[in-house]
Amino acid sequence: MVRDRSLDVAVTGIAARFPGVSDLDEWWSALRAGRVLTRRYDRQELVDAGVPAELVDDPDFVPVHGHLTDADRFDNTLFRVSPRDAEMMDPQHRLMLEVVWTALEDAGVAPRDSTPVTGVYATASGSGYLHTMLRNGTLDPLTFEDALHGAEPDFMASLISYKLGLTGPALAVQTACSSSLVAVHMAVQGLVNGDCEQAVVVAAGIPFPQAGHLFVPGGVHSASGRCRPFDEDADGVVAGSGVACVVLRLLDDVPADGPRPYGVVLGTAINNDGAGKAGYYAPSVDGQEAVIRAALRAADVTADSLGYLEMHGTGTRIGDPIEWSAASAALAGMGARPGQVAVGAVKANIGHLDNAAGLASLIKALLVLQDGSVPPVAGYLRGNPLLETAGSPLFVPACEQPWHGPEPRRAGVSSFGIGGTNAHVVVEQAPVTAQRPPRPDEGGSGRASTSRTVVLSAADPEALDRGAARLSARLADGATELADAAFSLAVGRAELPERLAVSGRTAAEVADRLATGSGVVRGRRPQAGAAPVVFLFPGQGSQTPGMAVPFAEALPGFAARLDAGLDAFGAEAGAELREALLDPDFPAARLAATELAQPALFAVEYAAAGALSALGVTPAAVAGHSLGEITAACVAGILDPRDAIRFVRVRGQAMRDCQPGAMLALGCGEAEARKLMAGFTRELELAAVNTPDSCVVAGRPEAVTEFQEWLRDRVRARRLPTDRGFHSCLVAAALPALADALAGTPLRAPTLPIASNATGRLLEAGTETEPGRFVEQARHTVRFLDCLEAIGERFPNAVAIEVGPGRTLTSMADSAGLTAVPLSPARTARPAEEVALSLGTLWSVGQRIAPTALSGDGRLIRLPGYPFAGPRWLAPEAAAPADPARPRVPAGPTPSEQVADPADNLILPVDAPALMTGIWGELLGHGGLTEDADFFELGGDSLLITHLARRISTELGVRVPIRDMLVARTLGCQTAIVAELLADSSEPPMMAGAGH
Repeated sequence: MVRDRSLDVAVTGIAARFPGVSDLDEWWSALRAGRVLTRRYDRQELVDAGVPAELVDDPDFVPVHGHLTDADRFDNTLFRVSPRDAEMMDPQHRLMLEVVWTALEDAGVAPRDSTPVTGVYATASGSGYLHTMLRNGTLDPLTFEDALHGAEPDFMASLISYKLGLTGPALAVQTACSSSLVAVHMAVQGLVNGDCEQAVVVAAGIPFPQAGHLFVPGGVHSASGRCRPFDEDADGVVAGSGVACVVLRLLDDVPADGPRPYGVVLGTAINNDGAGKAGYYAPSVDGQEAVIRAALRAADVTADSLGYLEMHGTGTRIGDPIEWSAASAALAGMGARPGQVAVGAVKANIGHLDNAAGLASLIKALLVLQDGSVPPVAGYLRGNPLLETAGSPLFVPACEQPWHGPEPRRAGVSSFGIGGTNAHVVVEQAPVTAQRPPRPDEGGSGRASTSRTVVLSAADPEALDRGAARLSARLADGATELADAAFSLAVGRAELPERLAVSGRTAAEVADRLATGSGVVRGRRPQAGAAPVVFLFPGQGSQTPGMAVPFAEALPGFAARLDAGLDAFGAEAGAELREALLDPDFPAARLAATELAQPALFAVEYAAAGALSALGVTPAAVAGHSLGEITAACVAGILDPRDAIRFVRVRGQAMRDCQPGAMLALGCGEAEARKLMAGFTRELELAAVNTPDSCVVAGRPEAVTEFQEWLRDRVRARRLPTDRGFHSCLVAAALPALADALAGTPLRAPTLPIASNATGRLLEAGTETEPGRFVEQARHTVRFLDCLEAIGERFPNAVAIEVGPGRTLTSMADSAGLTAVPLSPARTARPAEEVALSLGTLWSVGQRIAPTALSGDGRLIRLPGYPFAGPRWLAPEAAAPADPARPRVPAGPTPSEQVADPADNLILPVDAPALMTGIWGELLGHGGLTEDADFFELGGDSLLITHLARRISTELGVRVPIRDMLVARTLGCQTAIVAELLADSSEPPMMAGAGH
């Protein structure tokens, strides 16, 4: 009979921090080798950590613990937590945020993505951090409230949901040692009942400080400092520290092209012993047996299908036999054969992680099923004589062995809490997914023939460097396909401020570029959001045969738009244009002809502009150089595309019929160019002013030739590849044809600002467009420098994109002080790759391009997660009394230091800026504050605003409107509010000097 799998739940993501190892791979290797990962502290370590010396020196104190390295680190910047709040937050809650982030990434889900609807089921041990602060007696009422929010279990799940934007249920689960496996049960129920589409179960068990334990005869703690479950020398449990998270989804909802789940939860059950046991702290055979049976029934499987059981296994001489008896009875009663089920007890390796113990056991069981290898129970030599082994389905592996149980691999996981809340979970290995067929872009050697763009981001530059190094190492392993890596990073990572992009054809190539930095573009998303974009459209002279090919290969949506545009030119003209744009061997001389060059440039520019806009890069203003102004007018809505196409064709043909001319680019500014032309005997005209030190002159061919010879020792000059003298009297004959072409053509008001070549000024959106504008534009000097300066003045932080072939306008924009990005490739062997990298550059500087538009298609795979390595945080209130509190982040002088005059003990007027800087520093923990510092960007919130207002009221005796402070946000604006309140007071508050 086939099981109904509609209620099966997949484990799609895992993240954990366990004692003695750096990652899960190392942890699994240690478990397979039977290594004990607890450690023994020396005396000074314990005293420095705040353990009382008299306890450390007690002969019954056992200085052994499963120590979690760097438990005090926290990447507060990533989670927008202020330094002061980071100090006050329990280390358990800090690390829970980080492992949830990593687990979601491992599941291929971008943190802070509200889809799918994600529930949070969280648990943590009691806060030793808060208890230490309370014992030290240093918490004032307001600080005490902050400490509660950062340490009490009521707030941990909702904090995770808030910081990661998760909108499903947010529940704290507290059942002592069984908490995290009970949380798994509740999460499974939430998924089955439709409360959420995805669930994260996260647990932490980290005492503060991390230390050993005091052995008490008859207690549960080990006198030897070794946890030996089921062994004849078992003498109790050793504590450990850890934090873990799993991500769950209904198996039917797991994407078929995603990474294979770690395993599948078939059934779960929870119960309580009730009063049927020797005492509150005692375990119950009946309760444990009942919960195992209930989980198997919920899973709709029999016990003879199990091959492994991860037991609670505390290593207590009486508790282990009770658990053994309960499990043996449950499994044998439901069909298991003698000696069928290998048992495990991860506490032997890492100690008892308290509230996180159940998740540690679940993760180990999932790895057993995934790998098909059963680790030994660490330290096990000979069985506890109290174990009823005769006829039991259970056996204890003393060394690593391959899976020998039924297929598919199935396992049970038990977790029992003090007080009698029991939990059991039945899991199965994940279904095998179909082999992915080869990609179309892969040759027989596996080498990709097309480039992929990889994007990566982080909260700070150092984290970005670490992330790039880790990604480089993974891509260099030879087993990772670049397409899958690029796609997985695009869809499964949050988009953070510090960014990089890199393109390449193979994983090894990208790995090398990440390692060396060659070909990697880096940028930062502006704090205020994406910078405004200005599209710059080049004019004639930038065209090259096949110039549309790189855009068609690398710019999503370009090819379809180009085809539509070329069709609008008509069959005959469109066919020649298509050949010129898509064939690199098309005759360059033919394309240089005005009647072909101008339509070709318009077609490429307009298609590229539309493709960029579709990607999310929409212009705030446009400007075009010469012919490019026609494209700009079309993008701005002045000209209908079909009218623009007709006009461009007429323009090119009319200028073809003009008398020959020539153009010369000069390396000098406008004033110098006019002076040089005035000293020359032949007639020339200033055709363009491009930058402060570059202009173009036009005239008859012989005059331009003589002028170039005359300039040999005066200024740098370069002949342009054109046979017409554009923007001079030599094209005057074309103007009537242009006027006729525009006669009757509706010219609409622009929908966005457009720069005028003739005046150099911006024509604002909604402004009426004069009918003769695009006629006279062909004759007048192109004042592109003025256009760029007008754009820079109106949009000082704009990103200018050269939309079309060539990079001439990019250099002009750079000279004008704008941030410029060329869309067109340089002349290299991989032009499409350069176009892709240009798009990556736009994403890197914060433009709203979906990363999937850069990565292309692929399959989700597991990649290294966020490289957490935050600062160490310890609240002064939690510092060991024997040690001086660590120096706080400088927060500016105290109010009395700011205003006191110790020489004469005068009472001085309050210095509002100094007072506010000091209070901000104390509340937020930041130093070096400036007037434009933003309270909320630095980690403040509405609750902290009330604390700020209370402090001001206490210091000055004036009531500050909370709403006004919320709106003001910055230090300067809030200070102005306080200063105004002080000024309005009939008797301004005074602050005493040091002697009062």
